[in-house]
Parts: sequence; structure tokens; C-alpha cells
Amino acid sequence: MSPKVDLYDNAYRNHESAIYRAVRIETYGEDFGQTSWVTTQESNEIPRLLGLRSDSFVLELGCGSGGYTLHLGETVGCRLIGVDINQPGVRNANLLAQSRGLASRVHFELCDASKRLPFDDNTFDAVFSNDVLCHLPGRPEVLVEMFRVLKPGGRVLFSDALVVGGIVSHEEIATRSSIGFYMYSPPGENERLMERAMFRDIRAKDTTESAARIAKRWHDARKKREDELVAAEGSANFEGLQRFLSCVHLLTNEKRLLRYLYVANKEHTPLGHSVVPAQFVSTDQLS
Repeated sequence: MSPKVDLYDNAYRNHESAIYRAVRIETYGEDFGQTSWVTTQESNEIPRLLGLRSDSFVLELGCGSGGYTLHLGETVGCRLIGVDINQPGVRNANLLAQSRGLASRVHFELCDASKRLPFDDNTFDAVFSNDVLCHLPGRPEVLVEMFRVLKPGGRVLFSDALVVGGIVSHEEIATRSSIGFYMYSPPGENERLMERAMFRDIRAKDTTESAARIAKRWHDARKKREDELVAAEGSANFEGLQRFLSCVHLLTNEKRLLRYLYVANKEHTPLGHSVVPAQFVSTDQLS
């Protein structure tokens, strides 16, 4: 069994560190404080996929240190709430909002997103979550809650990097799960659960190859700065994270674990709507 490894506390605690910033920039090309598999291209597409405007009210589940939420506040001009269970991340996010002059329209709350969300029905124009739902138990209930707080006509977007695409050993599962709680799902399960939660116009995009590239770049960027990172997080944790990233790259590169991006609407389409299985959706079909 692989020992537990800390990714998130170290990442959020060292958010302002030049070393961690350099790793993020080399990994993603830009710095939102990321700890996910979201590429720059995907980050740029999310506002369009969600149909965001300056008068939108948006919820992010699993905001981390808040960098991407704040980016949307700056570039789109909309109001946003980010929630996360990690206290250092939420604290850092609110400090960043204040320092950037965005606290009047972007704020962050400590919240367990696997429980009932502390918001009224039909509150948000869009709800999104980047690589977070795989950390939450009770996915059917989580999707129902996302539907509940979304306004009619609103859009939901989330990604799942743990769709099982092939044979995975128990050692690989242990290493892939070493940084926290994880839920693995079979192909088509997210679409089924979204439809059961009453989402419509469900679309899916296979982003596995991009996730594999992110994992490799992240591993290599950290390796270049091994001495500084060992000093910051300890040798055992450094090596554990390197094993984790190598495992992610191997499994995604061989497509034994898949990552999908999902978008859907809270509105009923005419009779005869259909859900297209993810494995049949091309990379240019999600729009």
C-alpha cells in the first residue's frame, strides 16, 4: 500500500513561493495556483462553454486557492463564489481576492461539497468543478445538489480524471489514490447520473491525452527543482508526489484511466433528446 502523500496543503501553504509558482508556470503555461489536469486551452474554453457574461452568478465546487475563480472575476467580470473543504486554500483565496480588489464580487467559503450546499434553489447561472467530483463520496447526491442550486437555463461543467478505461492493478490504484479520497467510475456512468439528476443536452469530451501531458510536465518541472522542494515538503513527500505523477502519466498515456469533460443544461429539451455516450464524442463536438 502506498503511503499517504500531501499535495493540497503544501500547494496552498506555499502558494506564494517562487519555486511552486515556477512549477505551475512550467506545467500549465500560466499560474492559477492549479493542482489539476486543466490545460490552458481548457481554462480559456470554460467561460464559453458555461456561457458566462458580466452579469452571471457562478459557483465553483473545489476552488482550491482561488486563482482560476479570481481569473474569471477579472476577465469576465461576473460574480463568483468558490467553495472548498481545504481551510488553507480558502484562506489564501480570500486574501488574494482582497489584494486584487475583487472581494466585492468574488468570495470563498469553507464547505464540504459532498453535503447539501448552503445555497438556495435556483441561485446560480453556472456551476463548475475542475477535477473535484472524483474526490467526493455520493456523486448522485452531489449532481442533484448542483442541479438544485442552478437556475433553469443554467449550465453545469465538471471534469472527471478517474474514468476506468482498462485494467489497473491494485498497486497502481493505491499510488493513484495516495493523495486523498478517490472514486473511480466506469465509462458512461457520469452521463447516466447526470441524466438521472435531470440535466439535459449532456455533452462529453475525452481530454485524456491532455491530462497525460500535464502529469509529465508537472513531474519534470518538480524534478528540476528537487532540492528546493525537498526543503519545503520533505524528501518522503517529494518522492511520493513524484510517484503519484508518474503513475498518472502512465495510466492516462496508456488510456487505462481516462479524463472526460462534461457540460449540460438545466432545462428540458423537446421529447426525443438523447445522451451521446462519451466514447463516441469527438474532441471538436463539445461546444
